[in-house]
Amino acid sequence: MTEFHASDRRPIRVLLADDEELIRHGVRLILRHAEGIEVVGEARNGEEAVRVARETRPDVALIDIRMPVLDGLAAIERLLALHPRPQVVMLTTFGDEENVTRALRSGATGFLLKDEGPQELISAVRAASAGDAVLSPGVTGTVIERMLNGSAGTPGHGEASTPASGSAPEQRLAALTGRERDVLALLGRGLANAEIGRHLGIGVGTVKTHVSAILEKTGTDSRVQAAVLAYRTGLLS
Repeated sequence: MTEFHASDRRPIRVLLADDEELIRHGVRLILRHAEGIEVVGEARNGEEAVRVARETRPDVALIDIRMPVLDGLAAIERLLALHPRPQVVMLTTFGDEENVTRALRSGATGFLLKDEGPQELISAVRAASAGDAVLSPGVTGTVIERMLNGSAGTPGHGEASTPASGSAPEQRLAALTGRERDVLALLGRGLANAEIGRHLGIGVGTVKTHVSAILEKTGTDSRVQAAVLAYRTGLLS
């Protein structure tokens, strides 16, 4: 996940939305002791999350998928319409792959399993703040498979399972350099920029440049769609 240095900038402002008080309490305690992270608001449902986000202007919103009044999926569009818009990370359980896929298609930065460890939670917040996709490795493959098969969409979302329309996926992949293919393969495994950089021995800035080039050359709109393309073309098994 993304590395953190105390001198980088102001604390990362986090909004936490979950209808279970115990979950909110646990996440709040973890983040309270993390250097450079500040929980600026909490909410018990999606409607309240949007209101609190408008008031507190968080950098990252950790949103439960299933909540009363307005669930996390319905809240995504409203959250992403705010200015400045937060990076939205959905909190989920292992059995929520279908909803997670819908969330990614709606513009969420990614998803985080509720049973992830403290360090994984902290790293995910930092990664999301830096613009990295947050994809828990434990279910990334399953989610991508659902997107490939079009089994998690709602009417009107079927086209979202095809990451690059127009030319064939193999032609899109052929436009990439060898290094860009390496980056795409690691991106497809759910790795953040800092992790990709460590694997390849290059800087985070260089990774970001490669990711931008990958999205442009393949005609994909997000890291998740690029990962789907990698699976479609056999770059990843």
